[in-house]
Order: sequence, then structure tokens, then C-alpha cells
Amino acid sequence: MIPCLIGLPYDASSSFRRGPALAPPQIREALYSDAGHLWTEALQDLGAEGGLQDAGDLTIPDGPKGRELIESAIGIVLHKGWGPIALGGDHSVTYPVLRAMHAAHPSLSIVHLDAHPDLYDEFEGDRFSHACPFARIMEEGLAKRLVQVGIRTMNAHLQEQATKLGVEVIDMRAWMRGERPVVSGPVYLSLDLDVLDPAFAPGLSHREPGGLSVRDVLGVIQSMKGTLVGADIVECNPLQDTSGLTVAVAAKFVKEIAGRMQMGSVD
Repeated sequence: MIPCLIGLPYDASSSFRRGPALAPPQIREALYSDAGHLWTEALQDLGAEGGLQDAGDLTIPDGPKGRELIESAIGIVLHKGWGPIALGGDHSVTYPVLRAMHAAHPSLSIVHLDAHPDLYDEFEGDRFSHACPFARIMEEGLAKRLVQVGIRTMNAHLQEQATKLGVEVIDMRAWMRGERPVVSGPVYLSLDLDVLDPAFAPGLSHREPGGLSVRDVLGVIQSMKGTLVGADIVECNPLQDTSGLTVAVAAKFVKEIAGRMQMGSVD
């Protein structure tokens, strides 16, 4: 499958700090910087003909019209036979992305890497907050499985939601015991950068110590079974990323996700 970038510069559904809407162009800048190149660790040249495509950035209004625009744009990328790699933006963008993904891949499994479950029924009066997308996704049956990895901010309400919605949670304690996500068939990867320990990615709105390393996340991407048909990378906040480290990490993830997409089905 040919991977395709699409920027979703939206953070109106963020809590605490705004800033992720600024991330897509900065991640692209890091991706195409002369400091590196477009080869993956598996020696795939993403700059070659038929390599990484780019659908540009959307201009996204607040509210339902914004979600409709995201869903429609992802649908166009899928119609071209490409696998979308959505650059957020806050995590609320994943819900409309998954509406489009489900239409193309009804038996989708999601691997969700995050410090937070994002399963609130509503947050600060908003059912479409960046703290809620996976509640909406599972309520609507947009995925047959949701496997969450790196969680370390669970509370009683979120645990109730996870149980009710049938979410499989590999929290950091389970990760340290050696548990890993096992999926098959069409797979969507939702990568919130705050799954990382903030030592590896300080440019975040919600820093949560005790997370994964960059190599841990690369290992999940590179060893993933099934067919990776879409992905997002969200919650990079350039306003908190004074060194540019976090956008560089995001760009590295883009390359390895794109390379994994190009591989197609892996048993």
C-alpha cells in the first residue's frame, strides 16, 4: 500500500494547552530536513517513485463541519488506494478519521499507543474532546478490536468505560511484564506522542512520566502483524518543543509507519 501524509491542524478540542494544530508543517520540515534522508531502517526509499505521497493540510473549522471535512478528506485518500498517515492536531481528529477508515475496512483493529485511554464519555461538557475519541469509536462499532498500549493515567470512570466497551488495555505495568499487542487483518495505528516518556518527547501538552522509549514504539511499528492500512500521529505541541526533539521523533515515526504500510500483509 502506498502511504500518504495528510495534515489535520486542529486543536480546538484540546484541554489544558493548545498548540498541536501547529505540528503538521513542522513534522514535515523535520521529515524532509537535510539532516537525514527518506530511507527506512528496513532500507525502503520513501523518496522513490510510488513512495510517500502528500495530500497537504486541511483547513478545519470547529464543530461538526470540521469532523465532516476530516472524514471526507480521508475518504478521498482511501479512494485513491493510499493509506493515510494523518498528522495531528489533537487526538479528537481520530474519531472522524476512523469513520472513513471503517467504511473502507469494516473489520478494522486499532492499536492505540497513548499515556491516556481517551475513553471519557464526555470531558468538560464536550463529547468530542480529545479525551473522548475512543468512546465514540467503540460506541459506533468502528473497530472490531481496540488494543491500548502504554496507558498510565487510568481512573475509575475510564476503567468502567474500558470494560463496557470491550477495550484491551496493556498498561505500563503490563508492558513491563512483557505483554505486547497481537493483531491481525487490517490494522489502524493511533500514535499519541505522549505515550513516550517526556524525556524522549518534551513537546507535549500533557507530559506523563514513566512511558515508552522511542525504540519501544519503533518496535511496535516494525513488528506489527496484519496489514497496516492507516495511522495517525497526534498531540505533538511545538510550543512546548523548544529543541525540536519531538518533531524529529514524530518524523522518524512517519518514516517507519510509511515503510510498514509499504510491506503490506505480514503474518
